[in-house]
Amino acid sequence: MTYRTFLTALALAGLVAHPSLAGATADAGSSATANSGVSSVQWKSCPVYSDEVIRSLRVREEQIPAFRTLMKRLECGTVSVPLNYQDPSGRKIDIAVTRLAAADEAHRLGATAILPGGPGNSGYLDPILRVVLRNEEMAKLNERYDIIGFDPRGVGYSTKVDCPISPLGPQEPGALTEEAARKIYDAQLAANQKCGSSDPAFLGQLTTDNVAKDLDSVRTALGERTLNLLGFSWGTYLGMVYRSLFPEHTERAFLDSVAPPWTRIDEHAKDSAEAAERNFGRMAAWLARRDQTYGLGATARQVREEVSKLVRAYDKSPKAYTDLQRPIDGSAVADLARRNSTEWARAGKAMAELRKATGSTAPPTVKELLGAPMMGTPVPGAPETLNRTMNLAVACNEDSSRAGFDTAWRAYRKLVKRHPATGRSWGLPVMCPGWPLPVQQATLKRGSGSLVLAGHLYEFMSVYDWTLQTRRAIGGTVYTVADDVHVSTTRVPECAADVVRYFETGRIGRGCEGSAIPS
Repeated sequence: MTYRTFLTALALAGLVAHPSLAGATADAGSSATANSGVSSVQWKSCPVYSDEVIRSLRVREEQIPAFRTLMKRLECGTVSVPLNYQDPSGRKIDIAVTRLAAADEAHRLGATAILPGGPGNSGYLDPILRVVLRNEEMAKLNERYDIIGFDPRGVGYSTKVDCPISPLGPQEPGALTEEAARKIYDAQLAANQKCGSSDPAFLGQLTTDNVAKDLDSVRTALGERTLNLLGFSWGTYLGMVYRSLFPEHTERAFLDSVAPPWTRIDEHAKDSAEAAERNFGRMAAWLARRDQTYGLGATARQVREEVSKLVRAYDKSPKAYTDLQRPIDGSAVADLARRNSTEWARAGKAMAELRKATGSTAPPTVKELLGAPMMGTPVPGAPETLNRTMNLAVACNEDSSRAGFDTAWRAYRKLVKRHPATGRSWGLPVMCPGWPLPVQQATLKRGSGSLVLAGHLYEFMSVYDWTLQTRRAIGGTVYTVADDVHVSTTRVPECAADVVRYFETGRIGRGCEGSAIPS
């Protein structure tokens, strides 16, 4: 899962002149005193990437020349900040920051910071990847705004640590038994204890609150009086926290696929699982209207029963294909059933193939969707796109549930029973047992500044009801996206035009259609 996974140097050496830096001084009297001991930006040369690395960043072949041109415009540097803001004169760490200056400097409106997902995702190249190269509509944001990217502490080119532990071993295929679940739980507990004890002074400072303070330190170092915020997934929670800590430094904020205003992992899993099963109802109806193509049933109910039956059948008799690394069991079928609408056609075809599969090699669509490992081998020289240590530390530092085994096992059994088509895709809902560091939770505050909360009606990674909960907690205007695709708003040109218009004028409509359902 993108923002709670159960789940990237840096302009010429020396200070590069920029209009926003002229006469810049640190703002005094910050509500959270985050700027104590903040340095100016230490500008450096930006990284040089090979074509292979650029492709690994999901840049299309025809976009590579444009990417290279934008890299020549990009300014890269670091800002030194306190590891612990309660001890501003103590240990310092570096935050890697990038800036893509407004193309129309004469009509510049300010700076917009891109807040990445995760926690643990890199935002270093987001000015290029999430804005200018996304589509023509989104690129217009860079006409009158500087676009600011950064790697949060613990990620990418910023100061980080990695836990000296190996990933947890693979699960046995087939239905999850209590004995196997206990082994998973015990292994997670031991790994968490080892990780959390490896560098508690650093890991204990990996919190959303501190990342927000780092961002305000970046704002000061750049000489900006205020920042506009464009947040995605976990970045929406970061935006909420930043806005709560620094309302006087926050201009317009657009948050896409809104996180809940709380940080309990058990509740997160419960709500997401319910939303995934609901959305499968939409998928089932779509497949039923195309029964001649997929053969999974002529009504949504028949499709649901057929897929649930397929989950049970593959849990009872998992299938190992010679050309797949993972065996196909009920969890793999359930994974297909919870795909969003952009993948309904391929997922439906894969499930149809699994109903009749007999050979030793995987059917073509099954191999296409389930054949690649979750984490491929990094391309040499590629920037880090996700730091799993930071993901774990932030999640567990802020998770007050930290369920014991008996509670987690009961929750899992209930989840699978209630959600027969998609429930098996989730696994045991535990992430933080044994995490040795204390719970630290941010305090959200209602603000009067401009805030747009973009909620997607049918998605499960950021449940739509969380958008409504967040509005009740901190205010804002709800912008409804009528799709099930996580953080799709800026990818769809019609929606992206609304986003850019909002930052330029402060006005926003009620929503957009989002990603189209396949015909």
